Amino acid sequence: MKTYVLKTELAIPISLDKAWDFFSSPLNLAKITPKEMSFVVTSDYSADTKMYPGMIITYIISPLLGIKMNWMTEITHVKEGQYFVDEQRFGPYALWHHQHHFKDVEGGVIMTDILNYALPFGIIGRLGNAILVRKQIDQIFEYREKAIKELFGQMK
Repeated sequence: MKTYVLKTELAIPISLDKAWDFFSSPLNLAKITPKEMSFVVTSDYSADTKMYPGMIITYIISPLLGIKMNWMTEITHVKEGQYFVDEQRFGPYALWHHQHHFKDVEGGVIMTDILNYALPFGIIGRLGNAILVRKQIDQIFEYREKAIKELFGQMK
């Protein structure tokens, strides 16, 4: 199985507490996901629910041609104010391991995402990644960066 890695960093001009409060709420993910993905959290969580190890989050997404898919992730690791990890339990990937790290710096927070993923179907999956999937993942993370800057501003 061929695995791929994407690493992004974003400087956000907010406190670590505010960053943690926003990003550790499962319902806020929809606020930073492209609208065309029709991303909906279907788990029954309230706006003040925070992530914890073992938490299962379910979604409906439309990643391609408006086709709806179910997706389930588990929050496998949480270190309050520092990082959390979500891993796919059911969905379109053969592997999805997404680390979210937060570091307090002067003037704000550095948020680092490290995504390791793989596609099913061997050579067909590798071809699909080269033609479509990697570009789509890149676009999602570019959208996230833009949405986060619109929500919180940009560090100088």
